Amino acid sequence: MPFTIALSGLNAASADLAVTANNIANGSTTGFKSSRTEFADLFAVTPFGVSSTATGNGVKVATVAQQFSQGNVDFTDNNLDLALRGDGFFTLSDGGALAYSRAGAFKVDNQGYVVNSTLSRLQVYPPLPNGGFNTGGLSDLQLVTGESAPQATSMVDMTLNLPADATAPVSPFNPADASSYNRQTSMTVYDSLGAAHTTSFYFVKGAVANEWSVQAYTDGAAVGGPQPLTFDSSGALVTPAAGTIAFPAYTPATGAAPMALTLDVRGATQYGSNFGVQFTQNGFTTGALSGIDVDSTGVVSARYTNGRSIPLGQVAVTTFANTQGLQKLGDTQWGETFTSGSAQRGTAGSSGFGTIQSGALEASNVEITQQLVNMITAQRNFQANAQMISTADQITQTIINIR
Repeated sequence: MPFTIALSGLNAASADLAVTANNIANGSTTGFKSSRTEFADLFAVTPFGVSSTATGNGVKVATVAQQFSQGNVDFTDNNLDLALRGDGFFTLSDGGALAYSRAGAFKVDNQGYVVNSTLSRLQVYPPLPNGGFNTGGLSDLQLVTGESAPQATSMVDMTLNLPADATAPVSPFNPADASSYNRQTSMTVYDSLGAAHTTSFYFVKGAVANEWSVQAYTDGAAVGGPQPLTFDSSGALVTPAAGTIAFPAYTPATGAAPMALTLDVRGATQYGSNFGVQFTQNGFTTGALSGIDVDSTGVVSARYTNGRSIPLGQVAVTTFANTQGLQKLGDTQWGETFTSGSAQRGTAGSSGFGTIQSGALEASNVEITQQLVNMITAQRNFQANAQMISTADQITQTIINIR
């Protein structure tokens, strides 16, 4: 009997050493979670229970429990390196088979899909046409490498002040004659093909107090006639009553669709200060992909040279009721089991889910000092059980030598 008991101790200590060795070996593995060997004693139980004088039958490895504590977050220079702070796993797909990982070292394959080292694809919630994301379904994250489509300018939002003490020009309006208008400002607008055009607005003081007119020219060609601007005695805009001016369509020579500009002047005033103008317009040219951004909620956006930022998806984060019940799949990935409970998916930063840090990786949670202490303890246990076998052998030899 002592041989069997001591042998179970040797096996248990050997398993403990193997677990410790595996932890130490993965001390630098991104997203690795250490394990702990848990033991249980053995008793030979009869239908009537355990005798009060039973000495036990040794020890067994009850379980190798995974420890899902947070690892340190190390920053990198790659925006596609993702680290989770808090609960959750990245969701990966390998041909439709889902796996889960804390290792966020992602890259792009030859088809533009974001993958890990085993070419499993990162899963995201796809964007909806009207904004937001479809959290009811998963899709592979694919980076768009083509150009961003242009958008023709249709609205110009202008905030300006026309000086109240201005005098009406004597000469008839002529854009080539600076004395025939009071103020002029120019801006770049875009047609439906993304080609840039210069639109100039000329402001002319009328002969009647508080009256002005604005004339638009695109690429040197007049766009309609002069449009009236009138103000009350406090300098507030009166005409146009709606605060917007719709200019006739201008057909560019590029073959693009006619450009119909609407000027929003609801912020226009006529005060006794100098001429001042600020404007924005809603058009933009084509843009090439310049970078990828991932925010703390996992929204992945493509950034383009035309200033546009287009969402490509939101990283799907998965949690489980019992993470220690997950099945190890290797390559720092886990699979869902009955013991782990069903996968609960959500978005980073929401209730019960950690946040995402772009340009960073979660390091292994292995504490080398603790593992070295565990190694010494397991080694002592192994030596003690080996000594127990040696002692039992001496006792057995003594009995055999009795004459």
